[in-house]
Formats: sequence, C-alpha cells, structure tokens
Amino acid sequence: MELALATLLLLCIAGMLLASAWQRRTQPGPLPPGPTPLPLLGNFLQLDRKNFLVSFQQMWERYGPVFTVHLGPRRVVVLTPYIVCKRAGASVCAQTASLSTHLSFSTARWPGVAFANGERWRQLRRFCLSTLRDFGMGKRGVEERIREEAQCLLEELQKTKGAPFDPTFNLSRAVSNVICSIVFGSRFEYTDETFVTLNKLIYHRFRFAGLAPAQLYNSFPGLLEKLPGPHHAGSKYSREIIRFITERIKMHQAVADLSMPQSFIDCFLVKMEQEKQNPATEFFLENLVMATFNLFFAGTETVSTTLRYGFLILLKFEMQPSMGQEEIDAVVGRDRTPTTEDRGRMPYTDATLHEIQRFCDILPMSLPHTVIRDTWFRGYLLPKGTYVYPLLSTVHFDPEQHQAPDTFAPERFLDENGCFRKHNAFMPFSAGKRVCLGESLARMELFLFFTGVLQRFALRSPVAPQQLSLVPGVNNFGKMPQPYQLCLHPR
Repeated sequence: MELALATLLLLCIAGMLLASAWQRRTQPGPLPPGPTPLPLLGNFLQLDRKNFLVSFQQMWERYGPVFTVHLGPRRVVVLTPYIVCKRAGASVCAQTASLSTHLSFSTARWPGVAFANGERWRQLRRFCLSTLRDFGMGKRGVEERIREEAQCLLEELQKTKGAPFDPTFNLSRAVSNVICSIVFGSRFEYTDETFVTLNKLIYHRFRFAGLAPAQLYNSFPGLLEKLPGPHHAGSKYSREIIRFITERIKMHQAVADLSMPQSFIDCFLVKMEQEKQNPATEFFLENLVMATFNLFFAGTETVSTTLRYGFLILLKFEMQPSMGQEEIDAVVGRDRTPTTEDRGRMPYTDATLHEIQRFCDILPMSLPHTVIRDTWFRGYLLPKGTYVYPLLSTVHFDPEQHQAPDTFAPERFLDENGCFRKHNAFMPFSAGKRVCLGESLARMELFLFFTGVLQRFALRSPVAPQQLSLVPGVNNFGKMPQPYQLCLHPR
C-alpha cells in the first residue's frame, strides 16, 4: 500500500515537471529571466514570506530590471526601477488584477473602483471623480472640512498634556472623519464606539495585507480558500467594514432627500435611480458598497500611516522639526491655522512632506495588473494572463534617480535657491491612468494635518532618538512603522 502511494506521488511529481517543461517549451517567446520554479509551489520557498520586497530586491540585483517570479502557480513579471516602470505604463497592455484576499469577500460582478476594468472602470472612476470634485476635492470646500477636522484633532492631542501616547488611532480617526464627511455627509465624535471600531478594523485590514498569511493566501488561493486558518483574517476585517458601510447606506436610503444630495452615497443613489431601467448599468447597490469601501480603505490608512511614519522620522532626526517649525512660524505664525495657499511659500515643509512619502514608501507595490494579450516588452514576451507588479519601492530608492536614497534628506526636493522642485521618480500615488483618484485630497490632508500639529506642538520622544527604529513593523505589499510613543508639548 505504501509503495503504491509512493509510486503515485512520484508519478504526479513527474507529470507536473513534464507539464512545466512542456509549458516552457511551447512558450512562443522568451520570458524575462528569473529563478527556476518548482511545480505548483513556484518560487514561494525561495521568498521571504514576511518581506517579499527584500527577495525582489535580491532578484533585481541578480536578474536585472525585469524578471519573472512564480508565486505558487501564478506567473508574475516584476518591473524595476523608475525608467522601466515609467516606460511600462505606455508599452504593456494590462488591466488591474484582483488579489485572492479581495475576491474572498467580493465577487467578479461588483469589484468597486479599485479592481474594476474596461468600461465598468471608466464609468465608476468618472463618477467618483466628478462627485468628489462636486463635494470640493481639491477646492476650498473640502479644505474647510480638513481644517475643521485638524482643529478637532489638535484639541484631542491637547488632552494628552505632554504624556507619552501612541498616535495611531488619533491620526486615523481624524483622517477617516474627512472621508466620512464626504461619503456620509457627517463626521463622528472620536469617542463614538462604532467609529473607533471601524478605524481599528481598517488599521488591522491594512496591516494584514503585509503579513505572511496574506501572501500565502494570494499565492495558493484555490487550496487555502477551503482550509481554515489565519489567512482568512483579512476577509473577516473586510466583511465587518462592509457591514458598517451597508448599514449606513440603508440609513441614507430611508431618510435622504435625493432631490438635494448631501453626500457621495446620496449622489450614487440618485444615479442608481436614474439608471434603474438600464440592464447594463454599473450603478447598483453592490458597487456602491465596494466603491465606498475603496474610498475608506485608500483614504484613511494610507494618509494616517504616512503622518504617523512622518512624526516618527522627525523624532528620530531631532533637527528636522525645528527647521520646519521656523518656516511655519515665519509664514503662518501662531494666530491662524495653515491653509493650502501657504504651501507655495513653505518650500522646506513641502520638501519634507515629499521626502517623508518617498522615504516611508508605504505602498511599495502598485496594484497588480494582468496582461490582456501577448505583449513584447524590452525583448521579452509577456503572455496573456501574466501578472505584472510595478515595484514602486525601487523607484523611490533608485540610486540613479536619488542620491544616497537610504538617507532622509528633504533637500533633494529643493533647488539651489531653496525653492521646491518636483522629482519625476516620485510615485507614492502610483502613476498613469490608474493613479489614485484621491491624490489631491490626500496631499491636502497631509499638508494641513502635518503643519497644524507642528504649529501647535513641540514633538518629543520618551526614549532617546537612537532607540527609535525606522525599520517597518510590517514590510511587504504595504509598510507600517513599528509602534512608538510620542509626547506633545504646547509651543
């Protein structure tokens, strides 16, 4: 019996090896180079499951700027660094691909904005952009909301009275409330238990995306979908967030006056009513839920994590806060709140925020894409269905684009006259037509929250700067700083 099982196992392995060899033989053109994959497992055993980025960096150094890696049975082409990623946007015909940790709580019928493609994506993105602009994104309307929320945040921070505290949820609640005011038409009190729970769910969902169980699940979805384990935690968090959003939508459906929409949800409900007779409409309840989920997820944790990482960097390099605060005092003073108009007269602060985004690199990989037809790129053939990962981390740490990229240096965004200068190798919001639709909102939030805190408080650490670590606590498809304590003293 044991001999028969062993023989069967060997035959299966031999069959998989032959199938893999035949697939490579029938490949009509050369794939980019990369490590030899094992049948079914691919290169998974050769990767650091807690830090794919390190493994990809090593492969970049060994195989060059375009290489192939197999995540389980899935073939992935990784693109590095800036020049390659930039040119790929115009050369590779691809669409956004869904990750299994996303599909486990969604369906192909309603992917929302982030994972939609084709005409569905164009309609939803166009609607989201126009609606967000109607509610003031990039204009004074939303700036006033952010400034009001910044004052609420400062009042909350004042309550710490200089004692050490973890800033994680103070910052996330402030940023989340900006999204809430646009999506729901109202904000929450920071002590609201439902709101506190929501922000913890968003935090844990973002954190889970960078953990080893998530990478395992994305590499072997067919198998792990059927097995219990910690890899389902992300789906659990997502379902809870979706439950909250669905309940809020039901509340709007019950009481909203759709002749005078007051929020993103109201506007979507109006669109649903207008197109209810259209069998091909993309405006139905499930897409509203997922579009709202996308806005929450992208608009809360990314900005709050950047702020949290930024304050940690300022604690680590003690000289940085005072230099920024001198500029804030000179331009804004102490008697009024900062405005976005001040940014043009604050080049060092602007450069510091850009350098924080580059150095933190909290989204080191863009959303994965799939090639929709056989495509030649840099002498290699990318077959239809191949996943493509633009490794944005290599853009931000490309030594050919950034001198001493591992050094935190706001001066890299200043010219010889001390004026702010843009840098092409800067893609925290991704690039191309799939660039983050909330980029202008995020930039405004980062500036107003960041300058508001530095204007009001002196930042102190309860431990010596050399004891603070900038090494990410989570470092995979998303980066998060290690927990730390912050002390704020009124200036």
